[in-house]
Amino acid sequence: MTNRREKHWEKLDNTANIFPVIAGENMTNTYRICAVLKEDIQPELLQEAVDIVTPKFPGFNVRLRSGVFWYYLEENGKKAPTVVEESQYPCRLIHPNLNRSYLFHVTYYKKRINLEVFHALADGMGGVTFLRELIYQYLRLAHEDLRAKYSDDLSDETSLNRADSYLRNFQKACKAPYKAGRAFLIKGEHLPYHGFGVIAGLIPLQEIKQVAKEKYHTTINDYIVSAFIYSTYQRFRGQIRMDRPVRVAVPVNLRPYFESITTKNFFVMISAEFYPEKDDYSFEEILEITRACLKEQMTRENLEAIFSYNVSNEKVLIGRAVPLPVKNLAMKIVYTKNALANTTTITNIGKMSVSEDYGQYIDRFYSFLPFSKGQDLKCAITSFGEEMTVCFSSSLSDTSVPGGVFRQMAKDGIHVSVETNDLF
Repeated sequence: MTNRREKHWEKLDNTANIFPVIAGENMTNTYRICAVLKEDIQPELLQEAVDIVTPKFPGFNVRLRSGVFWYYLEENGKKAPTVVEESQYPCRLIHPNLNRSYLFHVTYYKKRINLEVFHALADGMGGVTFLRELIYQYLRLAHEDLRAKYSDDLSDETSLNRADSYLRNFQKACKAPYKAGRAFLIKGEHLPYHGFGVIAGLIPLQEIKQVAKEKYHTTINDYIVSAFIYSTYQRFRGQIRMDRPVRVAVPVNLRPYFESITTKNFFVMISAEFYPEKDDYSFEEILEITRACLKEQMTRENLEAIFSYNVSNEKVLIGRAVPLPVKNLAMKIVYTKNALANTTTITNIGKMSVSEDYGQYIDRFYSFLPFSKGQDLKCAITSFGEEMTVCFSSSLSDTSVPGGVFRQMAKDGIHVSVETNDLF
């Protein structure tokens, strides 16, 4: 009689708990990170790369299961997802029953490799780690010189750590460190057929860095968030009120603050808020408001308070004993209230770091955020080499807000090349 090996399983982290509850066709919680190579993709080699890499990542080689009280991740063990040519809009809902129970999938189009990840698996840093190893493996298969120089082992820079850094760094229960009422929501005519509009600005990294630092004495993040608020203010000036401010959610990667290398979710949201207290504002005034607002929140103590408050709610014993269907209903109600507190989300994935031997075959990286309740326009920023991509995902036919962001950049002397998909 043969003993069957017990499958590995793990709890969802504090942030991940909400994603299975709210996921649906209109709110997929599936983000995309993609790499554009300097050569056409060979599908059979990309499939081979996915087959090789997937079993090496415990955080991706899983499926979602539901228990009595909580969802959890269990080792999948099936053959890796099938690689297909891209035929749908980005960030669609991943149906595990059509994807060998996996919560990520890989597609390609011409020179582009797309990785889409259900957020319960990992945040952007976890997705970047997986995609980088996938690209390395693909390029080794495609190029004999790389195959001769490197083994198929994961690179030294890749972490497989699956610690729940929220729980590890949780200090004590505290009161909510934030209060947010309803925000101004950008509304308008939607694109046909549930379209996913893409507006990407390709920007010389040194130019935007110089403008932000030398002209405005601020960071690139503050500059782009301010440009978004200013563009929204110009487009909807009469509709933004004290009780409906523009509020931009900004995810903060907690790993540098708490010495974490986890590939699970480990981030919190802070927000930049603009309340119109007079009739007219310049870009410089809005930038100063934004910078002060974000700087005040970007302390280790405040970030710790935010996730400690969230974890303390999870740790309440009576909450843990509530059956999953009841818990799901309560979490949906809380999420809906909090979701309407933000106008948009702007995330900076950061600068993609790859080995020089592999980097010579890569042109650029993009990332896209999915829509969520009340947020039909979002922005993701990615850098590689000397270029930054600022990518707006939009379900709206009106492109004036992204256009205003790029116009402000052009006004400041930044050369912006804009690409869109076929919806615009």
